[in-house]
Amino acid sequence: MANVVYMTRERVQEIEQEVHQLKTKGRREIAQKIADARSHGDLSENADYDAAKEEQGLLEMKISKFENILSKVQVVKPEDFPNDKVYILSKVRIKNQNTGDIFDYVLVSPEEADFDKNKISVTSIVGKALMGKFAGDIVEVKVPAGITRYEIVEIGK
Repeated sequence: MANVVYMTRERVQEIEQEVHQLKTKGRREIAQKIADARSHGDLSENADYDAAKEEQGLLEMKISKFENILSKVQVVKPEDFPNDKVYILSKVRIKNQNTGDIFDYVLVSPEEADFDKNKISVTSIVGKALMGKFAGDIVEVKVPAGITRYEIVEIGK
């Protein structure tokens, strides 16, 4: 399977629910907007019609994007991987060697990344640096401000 997208079961279900909502309620709402705009007469100079058709195109692109992701999904769970080194779904505690700050992250696929929930992508700068490393390892991450060194304090599931 080319370009596999690794996701948790929970995230797959969220996307499936969103696709269902977009295909039902979303399409129904757009169809109503298009019908309302058509009722205003001449379509050649009808800004409401043009806006509704544009919105319809964006909705269909979003549906298509989600369906494409779902067609490539491989569901993973933390117990699928050993916790001796950093893999996808690892919970990692790292210490910034420059400042002493401690950070807790879960490494996830780009489609699940959510910095507000401390979920960072395995393809992010920090995520790439951590992958395959062991507790106690020091990783160097090149960031715009220079090079930051992190110690992997703990790896969990």
